[in-house]
Amino acid sequence: MPKKHKLRDVFNRFLWDRRLNPEDYTVTFTHRGVAEDRKTVPCSRVVKAGGSWFLYREGAAEVFIPFHRVLEIKNTKTGETLWKKTRCRG
Repeated sequence: MPKKHKLRDVFNRFLWDRRLNPEDYTVTFTHRGVAEDRKTVPCSRVVKAGGSWFLYREGAAEVFIPFHRVLEIKNTKTGETLWKKTRCRG
């Protein structure tokens, strides 16, 4: 059985845990063509998380983002970082 990605657990908390307010959190990911190749969106726009990706709403469209592009998930009210990408050293 494949190992479940911890990042998926974080996204699923926003989708299913009613105690959390997704408006309080943002997800930052690599996105070419924008300033510094990074884009940040509120987690309230996340609509689904798969085994290695998530979808978020951008207007009427849903945008697919693979987990390897996610850089950070942060609580904007407290400044707490829930998840941050670590770099592998070779």
